[in-house]
Amino acid sequence: MAADMLNEEISNDRESVREQSHAEIEYCVLDPTGNITILVTTPVPVELQPRIAAELMWIIPESEQVGFLTHDDSCDIALRMAGGEFCGNASMSAAVYAADKAGAVKSEIVLRVSGSEEPIRAEVEKMSDGSWTGTVNMPRPAKIERVVLPGAGSVPVVCFEGIHHVILEEKIEEARAEEYARMWCRELAADAIGLMFLDRANAKLTPLVYVPSADTICWENSCASGTTAAVAYLASESGAPVRMTLSQPGGGLTVEVSEDGIPRLQGHVRILHYGRTVVTYSSGNL
Repeated sequence: MAADMLNEEISNDRESVREQSHAEIEYCVLDPTGNITILVTTPVPVELQPRIAAELMWIIPESEQVGFLTHDDSCDIALRMAGGEFCGNASMSAAVYAADKAGAVKSEIVLRVSGSEEPIRAEVEKMSDGSWTGTVNMPRPAKIERVVLPGAGSVPVVCFEGIHHVILEEKIEEARAEEYARMWCRELAADAIGLMFLDRANAKLTPLVYVPSADTICWENSCASGTTAAVAYLASESGAPVRMTLSQPGGGLTVEVSEDGIPRLQGHVRILHYGRTVVTYSSGNL
């Protein structure tokens, strides 16, 4: 397993940051289709992750999300997002990180990811320009249903274990959309919510994601689970397999929903840099 080759990179024997007010954090910054992702390789207790994530996103302002990597004997690598949500782009990024650290140019990686009960399988391959292509078997939606939401009426909602995505085909002013994201997240009792503004005629998607446990709301450059949700909705509407590339601010993501019902995501990832920083926090505020 690739996990055996990562022991020196992610060590559970490192000193815990639980009692520290200054924590030295090692991380990797990746670019999966513009959705800049920080993956922390230093073990961090779950209760500290939202605060550490907020500090890292302040240090690296172009970042849109933070995930935390750990060992898991049942897979190659485990990923927990700061808010405990599921993220397809971060899953692909974690697979690229594992392959890169193992010195592989092509690899199949099995991950445990927050917001998914089942393991996630990813195939990644390094290109001649140093970037990576990846295919991820995404979770099937738990359900796809129409829900009446305040301010929107009856709209499709695609539910995954760790996040609900609302598919919207009419524009909403940005500030109002952010208000709706918070309101609808409570209304749906969701762990996290995405508002996916779908322009099906032009195959475009504009993603807004709100994660209450991490207290983050972001107009993302791309959203893998949101792309999956939109294509899964279109497949359920048509009653037939669908393969579609949706253009987003950071580039295009492709999802295929075939007859077996498993959504498969295809995208690109670049490793931007590895880093180390000291994060200062007050344990009394956590």
